[in-house]
Amino acid sequence: MQAEAAKTTASRGIYRTPKHILWKRMVVRYQLYLMLLVPIVWYILFKYVPMYGITIAFKNFSATKGILGSPWVGWEHFERFFSSVYFGELLWNTLSLSLLQLLIGFPVPILLALLVNEIRAKWLQKLLQNASYIPHFLSIIVLVGMLHIFLDPDTGKVNQIMTALGMESINFMHKADWFQTIFVTSGIWQHMGWGSIIYLAALSGIDPTLYEAAKIDGATRLQRVMHVSIPGIMSTVIILFILQIGQLMDVGFEKALLMQNPLNASRSDILPTFVYKNGIQGGQFSYTAAAGLFNAVIDFTLLVTVNWFARKKTGSSLW
Repeated sequence: MQAEAAKTTASRGIYRTPKHILWKRMVVRYQLYLMLLVPIVWYILFKYVPMYGITIAFKNFSATKGILGSPWVGWEHFERFFSSVYFGELLWNTLSLSLLQLLIGFPVPILLALLVNEIRAKWLQKLLQNASYIPHFLSIIVLVGMLHIFLDPDTGKVNQIMTALGMESINFMHKADWFQTIFVTSGIWQHMGWGSIIYLAALSGIDPTLYEAAKIDGATRLQRVMHVSIPGIMSTVIILFILQIGQLMDVGFEKALLMQNPLNASRSDILPTFVYKNGIQGGQFSYTAAAGLFNAVIDFTLLVTVNWFARKKTGSSLW
């Protein structure tokens, strides 16, 4: 009887399949899906279609013959890249710079968001937020220009202060040992405010009664931060950490290239700048495509590994 009743109700359309329900929702809200169509098409055209060009890493690419007409050479370009004298230096420079940005730069927006969230004076809170957001909108060229001005050995404010304190002037921009320090700290200053926005949004979603309960139990402000605020945004922190790991090797060649000069090249020459100079400027397209693909494979491997580990240990992951 129950089976017959189920068949009867299904025939009358009372039970609908998830696919039918989704299609009905799409028809009702077609304006939203039309808006979504534009970024999807853009992503397919500019992100997925160009992936076919990766095949030139396994060919002797010639612009006159095109991708299809260029002959296959297999792993030749990869072997040449891995056996080159500068492979070890490029890999170390890229990894060390990336890890410094991750270890130092990743926690700073979190700390800034926690600080802003604990400020009770609204005017001071807004002032700190605005002051930390503004550098994000500076272009890379302007930022590097500011670094050259402030760190100039003769007229730079930093060296003037050091000289006034009895210290020797340092030509920071031409010292290889200072490149990573300047690169990382200037990046933190530029992006920490913008990066804190998502953490502030996560903090605003924490139930206020949790803070009240902790306060009634006698928890200090620091204890409330440690046991309420941080656990409340931990899932957001994990997701953003996974995303950061997924682009660990993408240091950003524009800034590195603008800061680079012959005197600091031993530390500033990284995989992205190598690909740009030898591929775009030098015309070694297949060779640098192999180097770029190697870079992308490392990012992909790290992303999958960290995502799996985070899902296993914390339950939070991208997929």
